[in-house]
Amino acid sequence: MILVADSGSTKTSWIALARNGQHIFQTETQGLNPGVFTKETLYERVMGSKDLSHNREKVEKIFFYGAGCGTELGKKVLAEVFKTIFTKADIHVHEDTLAAAKALQSDDPAIICILGTGSNCSYYDGEVLHQKVISLGYIIMDDASGNYYGRQLLRDYYYNKMPADLAAKFASDYDLNAETIVRNLYKEENPNTYLAESGKFIILNKDNAYGQKVILDGLRSFAENHILQFEESKEIPVSFVGSIAHFLKDEIKIVMKEYGLKLGKIVRHPILSV
Repeated sequence: MILVADSGSTKTSWIALARNGQHIFQTETQGLNPGVFTKETLYERVMGSKDLSHNREKVEKIFFYGAGCGTELGKKVLAEVFKTIFTKADIHVHEDTLAAAKALQSDDPAIICILGTGSNCSYYDGEVLHQKVISLGYIIMDDASGNYYGRQLLRDYYYNKMPADLAAKFASDYDLNAETIVRNLYKEENPNTYLAESGKFIILNKDNAYGQKVILDGLRSFAENHILQFEESKEIPVSFVGSIAHFLKDEIKIVMKEYGLKLGKIVRHPILSV
């Protein structure tokens, strides 16, 4: 059995394949970002899946593409966790942007962007990924990601910058009690995922002036801080993967046009194309 996984901070999608490429099963676990979670949490999340735990002795190879795996330390942490579970497996851990590049099914150069719970951007020369910006995580980076938009919404709500009707709707859909927010941000696991949950509100209410401004400002920030770091971005396609990219495809088209950038593909689930 061969396992292929595409992981962010929120969820991990797994596909099990036979040697001939036939699908055996498909499953999901919670996110497995080694930059956010401890080894114990990573272990528990994998073992919490019956599909994975019950078949762990059958697994011969693992190809894992994940957020937080762009450093040698991140790769090492996950490889060690997987080795304790899948004891007979040959394990390969790569950063999530490589899965995105493979999902686009092209050997041509492209700028590859990820917009999900977090965000990332790389230049793919057809063989190798090149990074210009080292991510410092969701607190100060991750422009235009789910957690970025969640953070913007909470700030605007508490700074009274959100239109009154939308603020009332936001408060009815989410628990915006200050104590609840502070606990989730500073006491509970997965503050980035918590913020991304709030960020969904902007997508559901994007067809108004406030929603459009917040979304476009975030995408412009991403373009300026990430995409335009690469000189190649003016000449080659800029492609996107992830749920945020999927739901904001119309807004991405607007921003790409504003900056004179050529839009490539937008793929929601890379693992289904790898």
